[in-house]
Formats: sequence, C-alpha cells, structure tokens
Amino acid sequence: MALSQEDILKIFKDTEALLEGHFILTSGLHSRTYFQCAKVFQYPWHAETLSRQTAANHTNQDIDLVISPAVGGIVFGQEVARLLGVRHIFTERKDGQMSLRRGFTIQKGERALVAEDVTTTGGSVKEVIAIAESSGAEISAVTAVVDRSGGNVSFGVPYTSLFQMEVVNHKPENCPLCTAGHQAVKPGSRS
Repeated sequence: MALSQEDILKIFKDTEALLEGHFILTSGLHSRTYFQCAKVFQYPWHAETLSRQTAANHTNQDIDLVISPAVGGIVFGQEVARLLGVRHIFTERKDGQMSLRRGFTIQKGERALVAEDVTTTGGSVKEVIAIAESSGAEISAVTAVVDRSGGNVSFGVPYTSLFQMEVVNHKPENCPLCTAGHQAVKPGSRS
C-alpha cells in the first residue's frame, strides 16, 4: 500500500525530523523549515518503508546501480539499492569538490538511479549526475525522499519524490530571519 503525503509527514513529525527555526541549507539558502532525514533513518523500519515505496516506483526500469551524494543520501540510496537488488555507491566532497572515492567505479553503459534525501535546488544531484555521466553511466531517473523545491527542480531525466512540500527559502542577503536578528544554524553535512 502506497504511503500518502500525510503518512510521510507523520513519520517526519513522529521522529522529530521536521524542524522549525532558522536554518542554512546545503544550497546556502536560509529557511524556517528543515527536513532532517537522518532522524527518520535512525529507525531502520522507517528507512525500509520509505525506500520500499521508492524501489516499487523504479522496479520496471532496468537499473544497474544506485548512486547517492554523501552524507544525506547514503542510507536512502543503500536501502533502495538493496530492495532493487543492485549495488550502491556514493559520491562525497573532497576539498569542496564532489567526487567518486573509496575505489568506487562506474562501468560505461551502467544505468543509474540517483537517490537523494532532500532536494531544494538540486545542486548536489546535478553534481552526482555529472560525475556518473562522465564515467559513462546512463542516468535512468532521480528520486528523493523530500522535494522542497515546489516542483521547480529539473534534472533532464524523470524525477520523483515521496513527499513534496513547497518551503519558502531566502537568499542570505534577503532573509527576514537574519534581519530580525535570529541566529541561523546549519544542521546539514556540508561545511
């Protein structure tokens, strides 16, 4: 049975993974709302539930590989790959540059599903796509747990997410929370 938007929102609220405050997102934008998927994924049954629905959405695609950006996409990508019966690798930053490390390789012609936890601008996913394509992969699709872009992100391939929520984001120089003197925090993995 497919999870509804309400079911997924309840998982985020029950695990205290939907945060309210003043946050600096990975994109550099500021927001009052932050989705901390790691708090959901600390419960393996939630990771499996969300990943199972995603895997079901991609079973008819001929996927050889799931690739995720570190750190947020690793648990989700691993679970989706396990359920699809394919391997999983991840990219990570070194000196600010996204790259394949740890001996991971992509074979020419492999069909890849890119799996991310949360998309806002899609910047990390676009970096992963560029790395995969430069290694000869064919990107079949992109998937995320949460799309907070308001449907404004595009990757040139089919894109799905389990939960969509339009969240207001601000450039730092136009952030009303900064203007009001609220201290911003950066709960994500990118420094």
